[in-house]
Amino acid sequence: MVVGSKGNGLASAEDHTKSKKAQKKEAKDAAKTARKEERKALNASQQHDTGSDDDYSVGKYGQIPMIQSAEIIRREFFHVKQLEPDFANTTVWVRGRLHTSRAKGKQCFIVLRQQQYTVQCLIAVSEVVSKFMVKFASNITKESIVDIEAVVREVGSKIESCTQKNVELHVTQLFTVSPAKSQLPLLIEDAARPIKEDEDMEGLNIRVNQDTRLDNRVLDLRTPANQAIFRLEAGVCRLFRDILTEKGFVEIHTPKIIPAASEGGANVFTVSYFKGSAYLAQSPQLYKQMAIAADFDKVFTIGAVFRAEDSNTHRHLTEFVGLDLEMAFKYHYHEVLHTIGDTFTLMFKGLRDRYADEIASVGQQFAVEPFKFLDPPLQLEFPTAVAMLREAGVNMGDEDDLSTPDEKLLGRLIRAKYDTDFYILDKYPLAVRPFYTMPDPKDSKRSNSYDIFMRGEEIMSGAQRIHDAEFLTERAKAHDIDLEKIRSYIDAFRFGCAPHAGGGIGLERVVMLYLGLDNIRKTSMFPRDPKRITP
Repeated sequence: MVVGSKGNGLASAEDHTKSKKAQKKEAKDAAKTARKEERKALNASQQHDTGSDDDYSVGKYGQIPMIQSAEIIRREFFHVKQLEPDFANTTVWVRGRLHTSRAKGKQCFIVLRQQQYTVQCLIAVSEVVSKFMVKFASNITKESIVDIEAVVREVGSKIESCTQKNVELHVTQLFTVSPAKSQLPLLIEDAARPIKEDEDMEGLNIRVNQDTRLDNRVLDLRTPANQAIFRLEAGVCRLFRDILTEKGFVEIHTPKIIPAASEGGANVFTVSYFKGSAYLAQSPQLYKQMAIAADFDKVFTIGAVFRAEDSNTHRHLTEFVGLDLEMAFKYHYHEVLHTIGDTFTLMFKGLRDRYADEIASVGQQFAVEPFKFLDPPLQLEFPTAVAMLREAGVNMGDEDDLSTPDEKLLGRLIRAKYDTDFYILDKYPLAVRPFYTMPDPKDSKRSNSYDIFMRGEEIMSGAQRIHDAEFLTERAKAHDIDLEKIRSYIDAFRFGCAPHAGGGIGLERVVMLYLGLDNIRKTSMFPRDPKRITP
């Protein structure tokens, strides 16, 4: 018993000694680990750029899941155009497209584009941005949609390559919302490259040709100039609508499927209509005039117009947007003509004053002269224009219509003499106008009709209409028009109709010529011509 007892006592002492050593070792190891963690925590910001494999920006970048409206996230976003020095040192969220990117070492420069506005962004390794986040940013494909959280910083020297020249964004979070594929059929920076004045007409789209642009219209429309063009085009419609509404006009909506050719011609598109055929409207004229006969007094409409003309020129489309108006007058059609002239003057002033940014954006790519106009607008009679052309060497008769070259030459002559790009020609020869045009009562060879021009190209044709059914029938017979085909048109005036006049304006031509562009396809979002019906 003694021996056994002694043995147990020795074993207990040895275990106690080992336990003390283990505890001491464990304490030493724990202290070492603590010092290591303390050093790591203390020097974390300094360790970020030394090649550490720790990604401390997890959750601050990446591609977000496809947005399917699973949850509502309340986050205030700012538009790029708002970013000015007043926002310096403010944290903002912005959504836009990655226009260009350039990685260099531990930082990446991005140009973010939102419509026609651009801002420079910097993603650089820092306490909150890891090298992994920088690498992610550098690999985002161009044209991808991204969300960026960033601090607005004022810059010392202007950033000439962006619209926002006085600030840049220092990115703290970056997420891809909708990635673009890596191979694009055209690059936006190529499509947006400025056109030099010394390039000839064929070379205006030398870097990205017109067919490539139109075949990939969604991409082409993203250029700053195109963004501006179609915002300005919307402005023309808005101003046209607001100005005429203020003048007491009523907006109406007219049929685009009609039973007979609007103007008695053959240039119409025929469509199958149940068991018969119908036509796409060449003009809303019949319905505007019927509205006058229905005592609406002043009407306008904005809508599609279709012309089946095989014209492959810089200014013709088979489908365009018509801005049409019709107005009853008391004693002279110049009451209407003066209203039209004043409407254009107010539109031009509105474009100049409200759309200066858009005009400047277009000017960054296309070198054009500012549009000039007089208030009130210049109004000349047709014989005066003929005399000016003859003096310049053009051989034409008194009753000849103006050819396209004649119109352009006249535009240059008027610009040189009167310093205006906008003018009205009145009293056209009766022989070159449609059957429903009222003849001039003082000169049987003239008519109460007018054309309106911008930069030497026609953008509106109009006239006093014949409002008497019997006289209208007589004039139709003189033009050898089948009366049965226009019976409903003539019948509209048998119950009494106020004297009236009006005209139709081509929206795309107005915008093209106001901006001084060379081709109407630049001002039609998805142009239709004899050779193009897509996209």
